[in-house]
Amino acid sequence: MKKIIIILSSIIVIIFIILMIFLFNTDSKNKDIDNVKENETTENTKEKENNEFSTLAYYKEENLDRYKTYQTNNPDLSIEDIVTRVNLNLDKDVYTDTLPAINLNTNYLLVNKFYYLDSNYIPENLELLDSSYAKSGIYLVKEAKDNIERLINDAKNDGMNIRVISAYRSYSYQENLYNNYVKNDGVEMADTYSARPGYSEHQTGLVVDVTRAYDNFNNFENTDEYNWMLENAANYGFILRYPKDKEDITTYSFEAWHYRYVGVELAQKIKASNLTFDEYYIRYLESDNN
Repeated sequence: MKKIIIILSSIIVIIFIILMIFLFNTDSKNKDIDNVKENETTENTKEKENNEFSTLAYYKEENLDRYKTYQTNNPDLSIEDIVTRVNLNLDKDVYTDTLPAINLNTNYLLVNKFYYLDSNYIPENLELLDSSYAKSGIYLVKEAKDNIERLINDAKNDGMNIRVISAYRSYSYQENLYNNYVKNDGVEMADTYSARPGYSEHQTGLVVDVTRAYDNFNNFENTDEYNWMLENAANYGFILRYPKDKEDITTYSFEAWHYRYVGVELAQKIKASNLTFDEYYIRYLESDNN
């Protein structure tokens, strides 16, 4: 009996030792895991603290490496400009990695060299402009049409003589126009002043090209009408779409005659911001309208 008791005691001691070893190893493993998690959290915190881009509302985590590369190549740009330009894909060649435009048939529709319209896209509510405001056969989305007519009438009361020379263009119209420019000037030059088919804002039905009545549109910058438009167009919902000194953003040459309808409230905000539509869209509109 005494032997049995000794054996049982020994077994209990052995089991106890094994259990203590197991608990010790488990605790050590848990501590190691906790240390790894703590280190990872610390590293992530440090990375976020060092990531100055992430403070911006329009920051996109998937673009972080591109932000860093663009910053290295453009050290004089602000953080806001770096994030904006990369989000606009301006770190890439134009007409590459393009996407279908969204927000169709709205004033927020963004079309540029990275966002395109299908060849069969025709905006809703197109209406013919009266010949007293435009060349014959020119159409605009109704809201834009009503406001450009109001603009022209008020401008006339101020002694200005503004006329629309181009507005909605179909895909096929733009295709023929662009191809003719390419024949005359080559692709590289044509791309600075004309959109490839599907990438033209004119297909949105929200754009007007204007000039002083019966004057060459290339001379519009030198007219009183141009200065009047700069001052007043936003009050009617229009913005100068391709302004001077913003060619690196819009990817188009300055066009004094090209105005985009976005609605009165938004046009006034864009004018006050001194941003292009592209920049304003990325910073303030994209997340709200996707």
